Amino acid sequence: MSTKLGRRGWFAASLAVLTGMALVGLIPQLGFSRTAPAKLWTDEPPKVSGQTVTAPDWVSFAKVLKPAVVNVSTKRVESGPSLPQGMDRDDPFSQFFKQFEQRPQRPHPVRSLGSGFIIHPDGYVVSNNHVVDGATEIRVRLSDGREFAAQVLGRDAKTDLALLKIEATGLPTIPVGDSEALQVGEPVMAIGNPFGLEQTVTTGIVSGTGRVIGGGPYDDYIQTDTSINPGNSGGPLINARGQAVGINTLIFSQSGGSIGIGFAIPVNLAKPVLAQLASEGHVVRGWLGVSIQPVTPELAKSLKLSETQGALVSSVTEDSPAAKAGLKPGDVIVEFNGQRVARSDRLPNVVATTPIGREVSLSIMRDGKSMQLTAKVAQQAESKEAATGPEKVPAKLGLTVEPVTPKLAEEMKLRDKQGVIVRSVESDSPAAEAGIREGDVIVEVNRHAVHNAADLKNQLDGHAKGTPVLMLVHRGDASLFVAVTA
Repeated sequence: MSTKLGRRGWFAASLAVLTGMALVGLIPQLGFSRTAPAKLWTDEPPKVSGQTVTAPDWVSFAKVLKPAVVNVSTKRVESGPSLPQGMDRDDPFSQFFKQFEQRPQRPHPVRSLGSGFIIHPDGYVVSNNHVVDGATEIRVRLSDGREFAAQVLGRDAKTDLALLKIEATGLPTIPVGDSEALQVGEPVMAIGNPFGLEQTVTTGIVSGTGRVIGGGPYDDYIQTDTSINPGNSGGPLINARGQAVGINTLIFSQSGGSIGIGFAIPVNLAKPVLAQLASEGHVVRGWLGVSIQPVTPELAKSLKLSETQGALVSSVTEDSPAAKAGLKPGDVIVEFNGQRVARSDRLPNVVATTPIGREVSLSIMRDGKSMQLTAKVAQQAESKEAATGPEKVPAKLGLTVEPVTPKLAEEMKLRDKQGVIVRSVESDSPAAEAGIREGDVIVEVNRHAVHNAADLKNQLDGHAKGTPVLMLVHRGDASLFVAVTA
């Protein structure tokens, strides 16, 4: 029997995203003044009874660390029939409700739960991107019962990380450790909100490190048999010193529940990402411009290599740093800037964290011979687009939109090469009542061209209150004017 890794559904997916589903969108950051603290987290182990605990005293650690673990609840809007609470879309009893899916459905709110943990006393909270992605509202509830609205300082889909901010100070925190020091068999503890059961603590061991499971370009997961379930996403994985060494993210399951195979993002991978999210709101990564693959025993023999190590270059992007350095398909990168490349899957992480513009040395094997090259690391193109995701326009309309880029137009087969595409429409909002639908492309507002969310906001800000806003909308092959009264 074959299995597939994925992130949909608690009871149907083999690899379940712990909050139930991935979302689409971006929380607005309007009016927020970004000032990142000089040091975002501490690595000092917690004190228990005045002593630094070096053995896994889980009882003491649970008392000290649980207050820093939070419940993250989100609200988003999606189309389609709303199923009764607790019913999964693949449940046999949901078939009755599926018969209505062919009929036009009004968008409706959907809520979901996840976890997070505080790394700075001024309200900086770490969670998973898939916990907050697409949410129109985020609430963070502390262990003492206090609840706060949260803002997304930044999120990174490639590592599935998100950094949230709540307006509170003097909060308890969890220190951040060194995931590189983890050893297989080492005891660990998970804290989170599985199935909405807050402040749940489970323990186990590290089952493996450096796992590549197809979750993204920077796969480097910690595998653990610690019992984690849907709702644990974003919670900490704690080592025997009381430090967070991972962010719980995925489970492998055929039933939707824990079977002792869980995955966490290593904190050493998360640290540079979180630092950039705090200061910039997005991640800038280094780029070399190569496609790589592992060196198998068969390939090593044909490439005249004595060992199966390094990253085999399968293609080189034209005019990239790699091309300018002289790299060719068939080369094997064995060292990057003095760091040995034992496994091909480690190279993307190393390149990504290299400062832009830095010249690096490359040790390669070509036709069985060692060569030295020099490359100047460039910026990965995707990072420039990190801040241009879906945005919510003024709440009075109830719309979330995203600029139409050439790439998006091609992917969605849009005839438009400009305008903004409607990603979601809130139920009972002025936009919904006017007939605006998800997938519509707004190209004009009050006879002025719209290229992005800022254009749309500017037109709305200058519009007389209480009078209809005239929008030209493209829907499929049709064009229509819509009057929206806010």
